[in-house]
Amino acid sequence: MQDEEIVAMFLERDERAVGECREAYGRYLLKTAYNILGDTLDSEEALSDALMGVWNAIPPNRPDDLKTFLLKILRRSAIDILRAKSREKRRASEYAVSLDELSEIIPGGDDPEDQVESRDLGRVINGWLLDLNDEQRNIFVLRYYFAEPIAEISKKLSVSEEKVKSILFRLRKKLRARLEKECYI
Repeated sequence: MQDEEIVAMFLERDERAVGECREAYGRYLLKTAYNILGDTLDSEEALSDALMGVWNAIPPNRPDDLKTFLLKILRRSAIDILRAKSREKRRASEYAVSLDELSEIIPGGDDPEDQVESRDLGRVINGWLLDLNDEQRNIFVLRYYFAEPIAEISKKLSVSEEKVKSILFRLRKKLRARLEKECYI
């Protein structure tokens, strides 16, 4: 079924739309959730939460790209679950490892001033990403947005793990320099 048809079903409040989303994107979304959470049951919970989130968001929203819309809601759900679980018990996951790699570079906080700064920081990082070549951008996004393990990035892009690690190291240094120039560090 085409995305436009699924969105139309959501707009008509047809419950079959949830099943169609799961059928079309379930495996992709579960894999992404697993990369963040490192647990199959939590990944299923994140997928269910995301599908409920999509049900609640359409309408009023009418996404142009359903897959991206689903992914955004899924990531938010998975991160919420990860935060809740980490409050209970600290544990390593690929997402936590990838965030730890960036923790010295990117500031963060929960107060409103920090949230405004985070939006501005997002614009700076997006501009920085546009300056990268395709390989660098793909490696950075796969690692820090999709939380892909280095071994999987290496396979997907047909490069050695050492090359991926090296590129990520250099990119973190470049990002740090850009953020220092923009006065974020």
